[in-house]
Amino acid sequence: MKRWLFLSALFPLAMAVGGDAVITWTDPVKAAAEDPDFLLQGEYGSAGPGGAWGAQVVALSGGAFDVYLLEGGLPGAGWTRERARIKLSGKREKDGAVTMASGDGVYQGSIRAGKLTVSKGGVELAVLPGVKRESATLGAKPPEGAIVLFDGSGVAEWENGKMENGLLENGDPYTKRTFGSYTLHLEFRTPYKPFSRGQQRGNSGVYHQWRYETQVLDSFGLEGEDNETGGVYKISRSLLNMCYPPLAWQTYDIDFTTAKFDGAGQLTEKARITVRLNGVLVQDDLELPTTTGGAKLKITPEPGPIYLQSHGNPVYYRNIWIVPR
Repeated sequence: MKRWLFLSALFPLAMAVGGDAVITWTDPVKAAAEDPDFLLQGEYGSAGPGGAWGAQVVALSGGAFDVYLLEGGLPGAGWTRERARIKLSGKREKDGAVTMASGDGVYQGSIRAGKLTVSKGGVELAVLPGVKRESATLGAKPPEGAIVLFDGSGVAEWENGKMENGLLENGDPYTKRTFGSYTLHLEFRTPYKPFSRGQQRGNSGVYHQWRYETQVLDSFGLEGEDNETGGVYKISRSLLNMCYPPLAWQTYDIDFTTAKFDGAGQLTEKARITVRLNGVLVQDDLELPTTTGGAKLKITPEPGPIYLQSHGNPVYYRNIWIVPR
């Protein structure tokens, strides 16, 4: 599906088509057919460890790209925040190839025939094939004792739940049941919005007990901040930006431990959360000192629902199950 979203003062960072609209793709087949940049953006390198370099190519619309050259391989396969991350700017040429260079001209490269070739000072550094990674937990089956919240058959577990083509829309649905501590699995897909930037690029969020948000955003290739996928909003950035390219199915696997109170109702232990994004640890037993922005419930002994936040972006969810503990 292709949707047209008209610009307003709320979208100052968006780029216009003909001055007044941005295009959003929610179907990878249509994105590939209608925008040649979609097939060029994505990851280059090795899906597993052992690569000397990896690269992430972010489409910016109209044949423009940001390219991030990553020392040690792709995130989760070698690159860490301590290693080099070199930005190059790229453009699509008339022959369909992409040429790129760093701001100082030291690093230069191209994408041709599905491979990214990069050099440093005129000496070839790496030849990186395009790669499409999948989370190790994609399609994970609910274990014994799990409550299936969404499997594509209906929205009986949700208030405000709406389904489209077997997927759960992010129109502010929240679970009818409430939960204390649990393990949660869900899968999500952000749209392809090459004309948009920052928080306008596939924004949503998963709220635990409607108190604490783990962010959902097309943050592919970005810094991995607290307001990007894998981050806990305003509390903690991710250990590693494991966000995949837009329109790829991604996974959250989350262990949430509810806050504890004494018999007088006084808080004795704050809530804690461990988060795996696409199978990789991005939050490690993090203490949650306060609720996050957009929270509906205060911190009390009462359990709360799972809430999927809408920010006017067509983010979709599937395969959602929870194991209370």
